[in-house]
Amino acid sequence: MDIGIIGLGAMGSAMAKNIVAAGHRVNAWTRSGGSVVGVTMLGDPREVFDADAVLTMLSDDDAIRGVILDTEVLASARPGVVHVVSSTISLAFARELESAHQAAGVGFVSAPVLGRPDVAARGELNVLVSGAPAEVERVRPLLEAISRRIWPLGDDAPAANAAKIACNMMIAMAIEAMAEAVVLTEAQGVPRERFFELILGTLFDSRPYRTYSANISAGAYQPGFKAELGLKDLRLATQAASAANRTLPMLEATRARMQDAVDAGWGEQDWSAMAKFTIENGQAP
Repeated sequence: MDIGIIGLGAMGSAMAKNIVAAGHRVNAWTRSGGSVVGVTMLGDPREVFDADAVLTMLSDDDAIRGVILDTEVLASARPGVVHVVSSTISLAFARELESAHQAAGVGFVSAPVLGRPDVAARGELNVLVSGAPAEVERVRPLLEAISRRIWPLGDDAPAANAAKIACNMMIAMAIEAMAEAVVLTEAQGVPRERFFELILGTLFDSRPYRTYSANISAGAYQPGFKAELGLKDLRLATQAASAANRTLPMLEATRARMQDAVDAGWGEQDWSAMAKFTIENGQAP
């Protein structure tokens, strides 16, 4: 396939390498000016849409709006192209994108991913997919090149975005749960490493608990996923709940704690730095 990519940050670059390795012809444009071996770099995002499929991996709603909608790239897209958006975006913006693509006659598939850059580099992302079934099938070779598993979530494109936001919400809650458990158990003399050995060997042997318990044990929060982006995703969850007239009390508490971590100057650290704030502020004065 002729594949276009917009966005070559840590995730986009890793995905691009795997798409090239799968034998696809890949052109790309990025705001940062970076490059990837085997990828032809283009000077204008409109050129990227002369393809069978385009994968966008940008940071948020505003970044996608600026590159895709404000520049009217869809008007000059190759007939039959399907645009795959793998960013974590708001449900309202996903619906706006869906409408804009329909008006331009361009296919649109929501395909946010679960996994950090190291997972993307191994081609083992879990891809959450929703959109018109025919369009999903057309981009399946692209999705297979970057994924361990593809998870179809229905015909309504924003469904995959809702699932991704919910997943990130749950990971943030798990980080806060581990931090509060450390405050409780260390007060009774239980070393956090021993407590994490217990929970990983019994109740919570999963990748998020393994990844973030290691960060908390080491007190090391080098960014895999920045706290400022985690806060953005928790805001998206709050917006989605409000739009659906739903109340999520754990979300509100976790979002407030992530805000505390960002306000403390840790926005560029990994989002598990939220645990550092909870543990330090859980000590008696």
